[in-house]
Amino acid sequence: MRGQIILSHGSDSGPGATKISALADRAEALGWRTERPDFRADDAAGHAGAVAPRVARLRTAIAACAAPPVLVGSSMGAFASALASLEAPVAALFLLATPPAIPACPQALGLRAGVPTLLVHGWRDELCPVAGVQVFAARHRLPLLLLDDDHRLLASMEMIVAQFEVLLGALA
Repeated sequence: MRGQIILSHGSDSGPGATKISALADRAEALGWRTERPDFRADDAAGHAGAVAPRVARLRTAIAACAAPPVLVGSSMGAFASALASLEAPVAALFLLATPPAIPACPQALGLRAGVPTLLVHGWRDELCPVAGVQVFAARHRLPLLLLDDDHRLLASMEMIVAQFEVLLGALA
C-alpha cells in the first residue's frame, strides 16, 4: 500500500458522490487506501454550521492514520480539507470546486504552507465563482486547473482523474 487518502464530499452530497467515488476507485487501483467520511449529519446544521464539525472529523481521521494522508475534497469538502491541513499534517491536498469563503463562517479558507496542493475549478462554476479561487491561488502561488465546466465538474471527470493520478505519482 502506498498511503492513505481521505476523500470529503460536498454538502448536499454523500460519500458515494460521483467525483469522490471516481477518485477513490482510481486511488485504490493504484494501491492507495481510501476513506470517505460521511458528513451528511454535519451538513444538516447549514453551511456555516457544518465547517467546524467537518474539520473535527477530518482531524480525527488524520490522527488515526499511520502517516500524513492525502486530503481530497469537493466544494464544502475542499474547504474543510484545507482548514484541516492547518491543524494536522497532511501529505497533499487535491481540492475541487473550492469556495474561498463560506457565508457566515468566521474561518477563511487557508492551508498550511509547503503542502503540495492542486486546485481544480470550473470556469462556469455557478456556486463558487472562479474569481475567488483565482485570487486564493495567486495569493498562495498554487497551481489552479481551470476547466470548461460548472460546479459539479462532471463533464471533466477524465481530466480530473488524470490530474489526481499525476499528483499521486509524484507522492509515491
